[in-house]
Amino acid sequence: MAINVNTVYTTVLSILNKEQRGYLTPDEFNKVATQVQLEIFEKFFEDYNQYLRMPKTDVDYASRMDHIYEEFQLFIESNSASAVNGNIYNQPIEGTPANANPVHRLGSINYNLGKGAPQIELVGRSEYTQQTLSPLTLPTSNFPIGIYTNNKITVYPPSTGTPAVTDVTFNYIRKPKDVVWAFSIGTAGQYVYEPTTTGTGVIPSTGSVNFEIDETQQTEVILEILKYSGVIIRDPQVIQAATRELAEEEVNTKR
Repeated sequence: MAINVNTVYTTVLSILNKEQRGYLTPDEFNKVATQVQLEIFEKFFEDYNQYLRMPKTDVDYASRMDHIYEEFQLFIESNSASAVNGNIYNQPIEGTPANANPVHRLGSINYNLGKGAPQIELVGRSEYTQQTLSPLTLPTSNFPIGIYTNNKITVYPPSTGTPAVTDVTFNYIRKPKDVVWAFSIGTAGQYVYEPTTTGTGVIPSTGSVNFEIDETQQTEVILEILKYSGVIIRDPQVIQAATRELAEEEVNTKR
């Protein structure tokens, strides 16, 4: 289950205001929360790679790997190329195609014109030249190759018909969506949380967006936001306390 953005924001404000430490505006919170979520998300990859190197007989490490892999599932997507120019295909960008999210980590790329939609082998330009020198290694629709640069892939062999966005499919991991604590202005000028409302009177008008990482990360999220909050309100005690708690949390997690 995802982490509720209002729960995190109110908790952070409660901790800061308890000691009259300072205040974190909704805009500041949204920026910090988005950054913290992305940092924790990136840490999943580091932890997963570490666990892969652990002894395979350790059941505890295996269960942690399974948990991290489950975290990835929400962010794994497949989408068609966003644009076509001859045999050059652009990877999906946000909103193109309409349901696409931007690519964060690229997975496999498949050529839908070949039998069984084979995976495109990515090669460098010099390797491509070498492969085209022999009839035995020439790319075919069933064994395509591609050169990937600047978020574009040039596929060989080119399509014999009219190129279409459905020719190439990207499998990838998208990054988490930006966290948003949306609000309206109350009669006394206070910020009023808007969990589902969008449109006129709501800031931003697109409404609130919860954290996408699992609720098991909620403690770490709050502590990391508090650490950044200490920088914003210029209170080193907040930074030190949050850093200390995070270190203890890390130790407890790995026991």
